[in-house]
Amino acid sequence: MASAAVALVMVRFTAAAFQGGPPSIGDAPPGGLTPPHVVLSPPTKTSVKFEGGKVAIAYGAPSMRKRVIFGELVPFNAVWRAGADDATALHTDLDLKLNGLDVPKGDYTLFVWVDPKQWQLIVNRQTGQSGLQYDSRRDLGRVPMQMSKPGKPIERFRITLSRPDKSDRGRLELAWENTIAGLDFTVQQQK
Repeated sequence: MASAAVALVMVRFTAAAFQGGPPSIGDAPPGGLTPPHVVLSPPTKTSVKFEGGKVAIAYGAPSMRKRVIFGELVPFNAVWRAGADDATALHTDLDLKLNGLDVPKGDYTLFVWVDPKQWQLIVNRQTGQSGLQYDSRRDLGRVPMQMSKPGKPIERFRITLSRPDKSDRGRLELAWENTIAGLDFTVQQQK
């Protein structure tokens, strides 16, 4: 009987304590430890420098976390935000030619048309949007990417910008799970 009374008091105390809803992370006791904030898709950047400026990409980097990515989480024959959270942002100080597509210096977002055999990189003029807000009417263009497979699955999505030598050539590569998609680009000479 005494244990039932104690349980009733604890239920009433707990209900009264949470009247305004459950405590937030900021409600840690004084001197107590605050639970760490887990970021599942950390914001990540990659960039490459050329004479006269740089090319930079900012994106959210999700992990596989025991999921099948392409064909399930990211469906085939659909547009994907090329990362997580906000749309993947491209900034270039230089005029570029991405696999034949002229990209004037400025700000853009990148999306990908995911096909089981051939991806297309989509360069879009809209900026600052969520990765779920894609407007094809704002596309600057689409370019095919070269496809390959990694030696082992890639846990965390990554985008890499590189410059193989001191020329005006660069490479953009997306890699995740069982797929690597890339394309070459060149910096256009300033006139």
